Amino acid sequence: MQVPVENLTIMTISEVAYFLRVHPNTIRHWTNKGLLPSFRLGTRRDRRFRREDVENFLRKNKIALV
Repeated sequence: MQVPVENLTIMTISEVAYFLRVHPNTIRHWTNKGLLPSFRLGTRRDRRFRREDVENFLRKNKIALV
């Protein structure tokens, strides 16, 4: 069962990329440059994102989702 992206509070790179309609590598680039806050989990150090940080990123950069 998939949870709609709108209902998530913690998101993966794939979920953020889908939500913002960009490639996952773009999300990695933005986090590496410090433009989009993330935190790391587990031994693989996978990135996770708080939904409110993603929404703040949208507002700060004046990105509108159509």
